[in-house]
Amino acid sequence: MSKGRFGVHGGQYIPETLMNAVIELEEAYEHYKNDPAFNRELAALFQEYAGRPSRLYYAAKMTKDLGGGKIYLKREDLNHTGAHKINNVLGQALLAKKMGKIRLIAETGAGQHGVATATAAALMDMECVVFMGEEDTKRQALNVYRMRLLGAEVIPVKTGTATLKDAVSQAMREWTSRISDTHYCLGSVMGPHPFPTIVRDFQSVISKEIKEQILAEEGRLPDVILACVGGGSNAIGSFYHFLQDKQTRLIGCEAAGRGVDTWETAATIATGRLGIFHGMKSYFCQDADGQIAPVYSISAGLDYPGIGPEHAYLHDIGRAEYVPVTDEEAVQAFEYLARTEGIIPAIESAHALAHAMKIAPAMPPEQIIVITLSGRGDKDCAAIARYRGEDIHE
Repeated sequence: MSKGRFGVHGGQYIPETLMNAVIELEEAYEHYKNDPAFNRELAALFQEYAGRPSRLYYAAKMTKDLGGGKIYLKREDLNHTGAHKINNVLGQALLAKKMGKIRLIAETGAGQHGVATATAAALMDMECVVFMGEEDTKRQALNVYRMRLLGAEVIPVKTGTATLKDAVSQAMREWTSRISDTHYCLGSVMGPHPFPTIVRDFQSVISKEIKEQILAEEGRLPDVILACVGGGSNAIGSFYHFLQDKQTRLIGCEAAGRGVDTWETAATIATGRLGIFHGMKSYFCQDADGQIAPVYSISAGLDYPGIGPEHAYLHDIGRAEYVPVTDEEAVQAFEYLARTEGIIPAIESAHALAHAMKIAPAMPPEQIIVITLSGRGDKDCAAIARYRGEDIHE
């Protein structure tokens, strides 16, 4: 596969002003990814600071209630800061530090990546600026407060739909203006090469651990791995070490919003077309004129009009399946896990739970499903309460 390409997807569709920055980043990454001292330092951060390895939990009550396949939950919600985002951020922040950068910038949707970036910046004594769509700052007010508490400057982005895609665009513009001392800590497996590869590699710790843990627990590989997909970092992290294990089905669960037959959706594989946006070629939700379409999901973290290029490629070759899950299905799964296992999942993760609830009952009891709980749901409680008609505010 040619550099930075996954089939036809990927590439570096960026202005010349950014080319030196991505070349510098790629050269630094190629050096440090094989550097034993860097990897020891990162492993220590994962273990001592983030709390890895995260647990692989057998959901006995859920398994019994649904009747069918055995269900395990990969508990990324137990990581420090409450989501998988910290894996990638610690890696990128450490890399930026080695490159001599003193400032981190980031985009965020649900706020978890912004919180993780602000956390790592505080830990490593770096400046931090987070761009967040104005609409998302309202939906995720608690995370905005957490970022500011950690010392980050949070800038609400008012342009476009004032959501995640606009935050990405603003962060890229900001990076162009301050390349010398600033690293753009991109939060998903998207954007120009080398970001999709860097983020995937740092998140692949998830599938590395799943494989070790399930072999220790069950003596064999899972039959199905499920993860929610926006840009797709927790999903590619969950899939990566199983790509060669053809007996394991890989299923990404997209945000269908109010349905794939409506305009209020963010299910890119289900409704998108090939295009170029945010520095990469991939599938994007587009209008009749080929412009990037406004997208919608109850989940701010999945509210993105595209998908990472490696996911687009895995879809093309049929190695991974991508299914749409509606707001209502996700909310039901959110409530179900809380009541059944005493775990409140992020609304993003609830999309994967919802599909598991569909397929598990039809599976033989000896089959194994692993669902990645990408984050915890404290941040979503007020929004879900409002969705159910109860007006509570943080």
